[in-house]
Amino acid sequence: MSVLKESPVSSPYRLAVVGTGGIAHLHADELRKHVPGRIELVAAVDPDTARLDAFKDKFGVARGYASIEELLASEELDLVDLCTPPVAHAPGAIAALEAGVGVVCEKPPALSLEEFDRVAAAAAASSADFAVISQHRFGSAAQRVRDMTASGVLGRLAVAKCDTLWFRPEEYFAVEWRGRWETEGGGPTMGHGIHQIDTLLSMVGPWSEVVATAHRHRRTTNTEDVSHAIVTLESGASVVITNSLLSPREVSQIRLDFDTATVELDHLYGYGDDNWTVHPIESAADDVLRAWAGEPRGQSSGHGAQFKLIADALDGGTAPPVPIEEARRTLELLAAIYASAFTGKRVRAGDIDPTSPFYQRMNGSGTPWPDLK
Repeated sequence: MSVLKESPVSSPYRLAVVGTGGIAHLHADELRKHVPGRIELVAAVDPDTARLDAFKDKFGVARGYASIEELLASEELDLVDLCTPPVAHAPGAIAALEAGVGVVCEKPPALSLEEFDRVAAAAAASSADFAVISQHRFGSAAQRVRDMTASGVLGRLAVAKCDTLWFRPEEYFAVEWRGRWETEGGGPTMGHGIHQIDTLLSMVGPWSEVVATAHRHRRTTNTEDVSHAIVTLESGASVVITNSLLSPREVSQIRLDFDTATVELDHLYGYGDDNWTVHPIESAADDVLRAWAGEPRGQSSGHGAQFKLIADALDGGTAPPVPIEEARRTLELLAAIYASAFTGKRVRAGDIDPTSPFYQRMNGSGTPWPDLK
């Protein structure tokens, strides 16, 4: 049974991985490295028997199942870890939550706002909780930026940028579920840039409106391979966001221009303290650099950092990190980027309600290009 909303029990907590592809191997490695003895991987699910057996052998998993339904009927669990293709995230989450089992879900948490709201309703009715993997929130430097913003030492944010400039060759999309709205949910905006965008919003606060474009320049997909957005935050600051899968020199970047300093992050798939720089104005240099030299320090971003906090929440009987409303806010911004791109209109927070086609699916009423898959 789940303990996320109930009295804590003794560790190790029993976790099953659903889906045994590449991301599941990463999760299993992170669990083994960062929460040994606290979270135990006891079962795995995959309809591909050969892939399931290889995963079980590699990580010493005792039992395997062909479906999440078989898993939930057979195992007493604290958590399921959803590492399936995105199309299976919401159904898997709802099944686990209805069984009273907590959920850790890879991004994107759902294919649409409509799906996400059904997951949220299942979580509200469950004894268990739903946690979205948001691993880049939990590096120490990102927390330091949040602390410095709250203290006022940085002043107000004026301008920011958030770039996910990655490269995926044509063969990447040979996998059947990739590049399709109905199975992946979107292109780099949804499946890749979501990591940086979520981290950005965790530092700068809620967004209020967006104007965007999306393009399919090169890849044989139904989804976009590039998007650009200009986002206005509730604070009044402006952010430029670019998501690309056509960029040979891959980089993930966030730049924040405050009144007293520019703070920059330059990495690829994960960062440490050394990936961040701060450039204060002369009159504020002493205060800014003193704060930047402070704590917290030493925690790299990554799944392990978040799994530690999930284990802490289990120990304390509290909700896991990343409130469900914040996960929805990130997903709503992605939906708004697509809605603006495909309608040519400015989209404000709250505009995408159940009457909007972009509530039901990220491509809304359709793309300006024909399907290729």
